[in-house]
Amino acid sequence: MPRLFTGLEIPEDVAFDLFLMQGGVSGARWIDRESYHITLRFIGDIDEGLAREISYELEGVEAKPFRLRLSGCGVFGGKKPHALFAGVEESAELRRLQAIHERICQLLGLPPEARKFAPHVTLARLKDPDLRALHGFLASHSLYRSRAFEVARFVLFSSRPSRGGGPYAVEESYQLQAGL
Repeated sequence: MPRLFTGLEIPEDVAFDLFLMQGGVSGARWIDRESYHITLRFIGDIDEGLAREISYELEGVEAKPFRLRLSGCGVFGGKKPHALFAGVEESAELRRLQAIHERICQLLGLPPEARKFAPHVTLARLKDPDLRALHGFLASHSLYRSRAFEVARFVLFSSRPSRGGGPYAVEESYQLQAGL
């Protein structure tokens, strides 16, 4: 039974910039730069038949390539932070693509995604982090902005069940079409 999600890959040079930020926060388990991505829709553990149906439906997605930029850093978890991330600048095209993926999953019988879509790239998982160091990290990277990069495809990723996910494998990729 595969564990699947759809997402966007991060260009190597942008991933390298994120990788260079690592360090200085005890309690942080830093993500390998090969695993950086922006999740569009977590699908979960599903049977092979449904996985084939989802893959088939994703082939029919109609969307144009668009540009994205990462911006700033933040944490999920409020007073008990559990993840450190790089943010994504607002993008109508990204939200539209995510909504298409959500609609496909629901039409195929998956429950609606419970969490509001908050596009990001996870940099580290946190377990009882040093809050002073974490706040320092956030302050020193609050003005981070990646170069703008072209999103020309999305992918269907799989992962093995493990703490914090990864390593991820690209099962299928789907080109966005400029002529739409």
